Amino acid sequence: MKSLIASLAAIVFLFPLRLHASLGGDGASIDADRAQLKGSVQQRQTAAYTVNEIKAASGTVVREYVSSAGNVFAVAWQGQFVPDLHQLLGAYFGQYSAGVKAEKATYVGRHPLNLHLPGLVVQFNGYMRALHGRAYIPQQVPAGVQQEELW
Repeated sequence: MKSLIASLAAIVFLFPLRLHASLGGDGASIDADRAQLKGSVQQRQTAAYTVNEIKAASGTVVREYVSSAGNVFAVAWQGQFVPDLHQLLGAYFGQYSAGVKAEKATYVGRHPLNLHLPGLVVQFNGYMRALHGRAYIPQQVPAGVQQEELW
């Protein structure tokens, strides 16, 4: 048993997790996201935050909103395909998954996703080949920034 635990610990330290600029993380790894999406990055600065827009080779556009403190407080996407939400939502993916499961248990059929969870908002809409969504942490949205700006 001790050797199994030691082996697992060694694996964790020898093979670190991929670092991406996921929701709630820092914005230092935008290049890793660009490489993962096989796309190009354009950066736009506003008074309250920076938007890193990654256009993937598939045509999907991902926007990562980074506060002046360097934290990713929102992500948004649009395109023919949904990007890897596990990558984009990072530590919030579990909360998102649980919210989707709870939503499906109470509603039958298709409808836009509009999750307002404690500390997380996820909205998703569209139809085949025209999908868009966003996720943000309400408490981390900089003062004066309207939620409508985060698309």
